[in-house]
Amino acid sequence: MGHDSAVALLELGAIVLVLAALARVAGRAGSSAVPLYLLAGLAVGEGGVLPLVTTRSFVAFGAELGVILLLFMLGLEYSARELLDGVRSTPLAGAVDLGLNATPGIVAGLALGWGALPAVLLGGITYLTSSGIVAKVLRDLGRERDPEVGLVVSILLIEDLSMAIYLPIMGALLAGGLAVAGLLWAGLAIVAVVGLLALALHLELGISRLLFSRNDEALLLSILGFALLLAGLAASVNVSAAVGALVAGILLSGPAERGARALLSPLRDLFAAIFFFFIGLSVDPATILPVLWAAVLLAVAGSVTKFWTGWWSSGRAGLDRAARARAGATLIPRGEISLAIAALATSADLDVPLAPLAVTYVLVLSLIAPVAIRFAGRQEVVPA
Repeated sequence: MGHDSAVALLELGAIVLVLAALARVAGRAGSSAVPLYLLAGLAVGEGGVLPLVTTRSFVAFGAELGVILLLFMLGLEYSARELLDGVRSTPLAGAVDLGLNATPGIVAGLALGWGALPAVLLGGITYLTSSGIVAKVLRDLGRERDPEVGLVVSILLIEDLSMAIYLPIMGALLAGGLAVAGLLWAGLAIVAVVGLLALALHLELGISRLLFSRNDEALLLSILGFALLLAGLAASVNVSAAVGALVAGILLSGPAERGARALLSPLRDLFAAIFFFFIGLSVDPATILPVLWAAVLLAVAGSVTKFWTGWWSSGRAGLDRAARARAGATLIPRGEISLAIAALATSADLDVPLAPLAVTYVLVLSLIAPVAIRFAGRQEVVPA
């Protein structure tokens, strides 16, 4: 083994151990580890206190794999039927959610002089609640069966489905610009995603039977290969690989889906941690200070608009004031998909500081949200 390989293993081992320590700290505090992973990445990125040298390319690939596994496991949460039923059950709440929470990002992007495409990307970042952070905090606090959780999940379902359309459109536009070719790719992306979701209504059981095996090793390899194959096929036609992975997860059900949860959860947790770490790694800390004011303002606006979304939607469902406050607070955190949108923009070399702003925005909200969720509903909260 050469010297470079030894150094790479030392760096990688140190990274994983640091991430493990941060996960322990976050677990004992009952909060999300996402902000700690971001800070760790900032500390060892370009301009950090101890820049990485040897393993940067490996961490970049691990981050891409982390996004794929996050979206694949997210797709496993819902069948195609559940996605469509969820959209039908709360369409007005979903529309309010989109209008209230995408608008601040779009307006901010235009006000900063970034242009239409970066502004719409920023709108996506401010729109989407982090399903991963929400699920973790609810599990940690034992609130999975609270009366407002069903409504929150329905809103998240609509957001997830909208991402299945939004991500390929933005990927196509970033690849082809606003030219006719880019718009054609966007149209094809919409048709492909909607077509696959419709096909999933009829094929999910058959695909699950094809992939299922009672041998854990064979099942793991089959499921992971299926997810990577669809992600690669999506990427090969200029659709986001993450969206391909999302559709792959939606296509699975039954025993194969249950097996995928058990076998892939450790891999997802490992590479998701690397993904958050890499996002911090890819941002020079010196670029954060100029956008800090904008990130804080967006975080305040995003907290208010998400709280109002949950408060209003749960009020229409007849829930009491405490449940309405919990619903509003639960929708506040942004996380993995917002950062994936920022990573998409970074890969397209847009000449705007979108990644630093997104990282700072997510960092601020991931610090605020767990505290808000923990204390919401203990007292009756009435929006001003």
